[in-house]
Amino acid sequence: MGLRGSKQPEALHVLLLGLDNSGKTTLLYKLKLNACVTTVPTIGFNVEMLEAKKKGKNTALTVWDVGGQGRMREHWPSFHQDAAAVVFVVDCAGRERLEEARRELELTLQSELLRGRPLVLLANKQDVSGALTATDIKDTFSMGRMCSGRDWFVQPCSASTGFGLEEAFRRVVQMVK
Repeated sequence: MGLRGSKQPEALHVLLLGLDNSGKTTLLYKLKLNACVTTVPTIGFNVEMLEAKKKGKNTALTVWDVGGQGRMREHWPSFHQDAAAVVFVVDCAGRERLEEARRELELTLQSELLRGRPLVLLANKQDVSGALTATDIKDTFSMGRMCSGRDWFVQPCSASTGFGLEEAFRRVVQMVK
């Protein structure tokens, strides 16, 4: 309920994607609740409102966390329509699935509906021993080539500790506006 004629600023629609077990839901609720919650594989999607600051002003974000199992990925394009930005989460401790993650990201970025939309790639699980660094992921994914024509950034993070998460979503807001 607001004053007549007052207008709520529209929230930025952010698409949170990545393979199953990359840490999407864990990081979403770490940001939302500042707690490490026990999660189960997402069947469908979770939607949460978050706020990020830019130059001292709050910006509302509607974050759509879409399940990453193979059978869910075929539905990802139906979430592209209103996305202002894409946040793609990579499990940097799961080397055996890096090529699969790279292929899915590349396929996603080819969507006409996401043309020119900024991308923040979250190099997650930096708290796990032996995890690849953000630079390793940038090089492995050939980000400069893959992201030609769009703003992009690779952020090291840990969904379980919260390291790097707020910075990543602040970057999303900076890149969109």
